[in-house]
Amino acid sequence: MPRFARGAPSCLRTARMDSHSTHASMSSPPDARGRRADLLTPEELASLGGLEFQARAMVEGALLGLHRSPKRGSSSEFAEHRNYRAGDEIRHVDWRMYARSDRYYVKQYQDETNLRAYILLDVSASMDWSSDPDHLPSKLHVARLLAAALALLLLRQGDRTGLGIFDGVIRDWLDPRGGRGHWVEVMRRLRDTAPGTATDPGDALRTAGLKLRRRGLVILLSDLLMEPDALLRPLGFLRHRGHQVVVLHLMDPGERDLGGRGQVRLRDPETGDELRADIGELRRRYRLEVDEAVARWRSRLGGAGVGHHLVDTGQPLEQALKAVLKTRSRMG
Repeated sequence: MPRFARGAPSCLRTARMDSHSTHASMSSPPDARGRRADLLTPEELASLGGLEFQARAMVEGALLGLHRSPKRGSSSEFAEHRNYRAGDEIRHVDWRMYARSDRYYVKQYQDETNLRAYILLDVSASMDWSSDPDHLPSKLHVARLLAAALALLLLRQGDRTGLGIFDGVIRDWLDPRGGRGHWVEVMRRLRDTAPGTATDPGDALRTAGLKLRRRGLVILLSDLLMEPDALLRPLGFLRHRGHQVVVLHLMDPGERDLGGRGQVRLRDPETGDELRADIGELRRRYRLEVDEAVARWRSRLGGAGVGHHLVDTGQPLEQALKAVLKTRSRMG
């Protein structure tokens, strides 16, 4: 059975052959005017301008209807109480609360209620792929856009945000900081990122884990075309160190579903061999195997305490932003 490991599964490699359906067609994208940007597809967003403008528009759309974060001010401003934990400094214990309740509480300040967020972007060769380059952006482009929007969203909330770019090794690293100037630097790094090589992320993610000195939220953007154990071990290491981890699993529509109907001709681009087949049964079996592979990823990541969210690069990215915000909200 095909599996998502070390490049595309066999059924996925078949799908990437040149196909010519007798009923294939391409419809024009819908009119995007008047719609929130986070509800637009990546293809529609691309018509709005450059990466920075797209990210800003997505964030503005996502923030509509949301309450502004209360996390503001300097470290000298009191925010809330929490239960005392071993290792907390005694000077932060609220002795008045102890006198009233006979329990130890620690005063928490505004900058302590904000956290560190770390965005890890997979730039391996498989990410630089689109099933329809004339109409659909590559997985890497969508991952860059999501990384830019998430960085802006987290920075606006007051969370210091860092960026790690990797394939088999760490290609670029930006320590967590705050402020508008930092987002400008994040954008520059994302724009300058070139596709890498094949991914064996173990060493890169272990190196990243050692760089993450303060516990926080780790957001991994990847197509997960790798051996599961190569990813689960370093992510387990991050969880062991106290990080919350969420994986945004990017898939091109052509990786999820074979296009076309009726008789198709599949050609191997390397050998030139051709095969004629009825796409109906092949399409059904292919989609079943892909869905099972995604379910296995979700199950294994969930078993390791890691969140999983599937991102279809042909669909609006609203739900991906919400998945990260939901994880963030559970962290206080």
